[in-house]
Parts: sequence; structure tokens; C-alpha cells
Amino acid sequence: MTSIDLAKRGKDSGFSPGQTSFGRVKARGVLLAMLGIALLLDASCRRQPMTEQSLFPASNEVAGWAKTGDIRTFEAADLWKYIDGEAERYLKAGVQRVSTADYKFQNKVDAVVDIYTMGNAEGAETILRSEPTVDVKPIQLGDDARLHSQSLVFREGACLVRIVAFEESPETQQALLQLGHGIELRLAR
Repeated sequence: MTSIDLAKRGKDSGFSPGQTSFGRVKARGVLLAMLGIALLLDASCRRQPMTEQSLFPASNEVAGWAKTGDIRTFEAADLWKYIDGEAERYLKAGVQRVSTADYKFQNKVDAVVDIYTMGNAEGAETILRSEPTVDVKPIQLGDDARLHSQSLVFREGACLVRIVAFEESPETQQALLQLGHGIELRLAR
């Protein structure tokens, strides 16, 4: 067989001159393995979709805190039913919904947790920046946070979380921070 015949035969078989069938199979195997690894990594890095249940810690999941009622959710069009007078500010910032639940700390302090799901992180940041800054402690929680004597507001991605305690006690701020950290962990899932 001449070199022209070999080149022609290689062209007809899908191999280039000098390439062995073993080399071709090995290259395909490596590519398939890389593709498989990429697909596994992609699947394992996907977050579970957020549901209202997944956002709120269960009773005693955060020490001392018990959830005392059902979770209520208000879509953007119905936001005025929950925060009449303030709804327009949230709608302009791109709110999609708010979910809210009541909690009690050590059977003493009642609190409400509101989790606003915004269209994007900028919407959550817009609302947080519009909050009063008098007597505020900046703290490390989520992307940005503010702690007041009876409330904690923070943002994590496209979510804005507001926790308001209805009584003030020496342990209120620390308790609010603990509940905030519990919610932050759930938002990060």
C-alpha cells in the first residue's frame, strides 16, 4: 500500500494520518469523563428552590425560639393587605412576595419575622438603605445588616429580612441576632 492509499484510507475511517484507534478512543474517554464531572458539579452546586417553609427555622431550631403560628405569604399584588401605606416603596424596589411568621423567645418575647423576596439583590439593598440609621448597630450578618434595640434588618442576596420584637429586654438584641443567624443559614441553602 502506498502512502496515498494510507492517507485516503485514514480519511475514509475518520482518523488522520499517524493517529491510532487507541489514541482516538482515549481522547473520547477523557472528554466523556470531563463532561460527566462537569455535569455532576453543576447538579451538586444547584440550590434547592426556596419555599416559604424552607426559609423559617422550626421551633427550637434556634435555641429559645419557638414558631407560634402558620407562615403567611402575600404576593406583590396583595402586599397592601399586609403593609398598607408602605407597599408602594417595596413594589418600586421589585418585591415579589413577603412571607411572615410569628415567634416567641423563651415564652417571654413575641416577635414577627418578615422575609421579602425581591426581584434582585439591588431591590433588597434599596429597601435596607432607606431604613432609619438612628441608634443602629452595624453587624456582620448576610450581605448587610442593622440591629436596633427591638429589631434586626438584614439582606441576603435578593431577600430582605426584618425581625421585630414587641418587648424590650436585656437579652432581646442577642436573641434577635441568634434568630437572624438561623434564617441566614436557611437562605444560604
